[in-house]
Amino acid sequence: MDKLEAMRVFVAVVEEGSFVEASRVLELSAPAVTRSVARLETALGIPLFHRSTRHVRLTDSGQRYYTDTKSILEQVEEAEAAITGSYSEPSGLLSITAPVLFGQRYIVSIIADYVKEHPKVSVSSLFQDRIVNLLEENLDVAIRIGDLADSGLFATKVGDVRRVVCASPAYLKARGGPQSPEELSQHEIIQSTTVEPLTTWVFGDKKVRISPRYQCNQNAAAVSAAVMGAGLTRLMSYQVADELNSGKLVLVLEDFEPASIPVSVVYLEGRRANAKIRSFVDLAIEQLRNNPLLHR
Repeated sequence: MDKLEAMRVFVAVVEEGSFVEASRVLELSAPAVTRSVARLETALGIPLFHRSTRHVRLTDSGQRYYTDTKSILEQVEEAEAAITGSYSEPSGLLSITAPVLFGQRYIVSIIADYVKEHPKVSVSSLFQDRIVNLLEENLDVAIRIGDLADSGLFATKVGDVRRVVCASPAYLKARGGPQSPEELSQHEIIQSTTVEPLTTWVFGDKKVRISPRYQCNQNAAAVSAAVMGAGLTRLMSYQVADELNSGKLVLVLEDFEPASIPVSVVYLEGRRANAKIRSFVDLAIEQLRNNPLLHR
């Protein structure tokens, strides 16, 4: 058995989600793909997949083997590229994930600069306000906001954001601004459940119960409602940066803000990551560290 080729077949099955799709990508017959994985499992002495008539799913051992195998194949690819002189030229598909508004406001511009610089790379972005598992969803780079859980991923901190309370000048003129968190009970509250899922807002050692007049699951909707004067809202500083700079929104309760929240670029394999990942990570780190909105 060609172990390296069997590993390539195994990785293709994982990433395509089925033996049939892997056979199409690899230009092999489906039985050949099935036999290759079966021989690999026999050689290892463990099952790599849970199989059903329509789907395949990695076993726990298979997940660990996939992580190691992916790393090995990328190192082989880098070694071959270094010999042929193509090591320094990123190519292929690069997949990136980030929170929705952060991605729209700060990552799209980085992607635009990146594709201009690297014509052989195509980029796919997934902007969602949830933690996306890079391995399970076959993604290369993530922008994470918040403390990071221990994992096999590499991360570089690029800045911080704050959790802020704000409202429109018109609302504050009509109702006045709260001087302490306890005064929020006297105000109209707009709650974005992606940022503040609970109706208890924490300010250091203070916990304040709020009664929202408007709840929404989209941060952009909370921003718009606040700009229109519907009430006070609590969001991440980057989500309202443009509105604060233009004067459409004004900060309140700044003296009670909790500790800032780290922003990190998260990726696989560290400096052994292939050229497309490494080059994007380097560019993202440089541009985000130079973004003044992440350093105040």
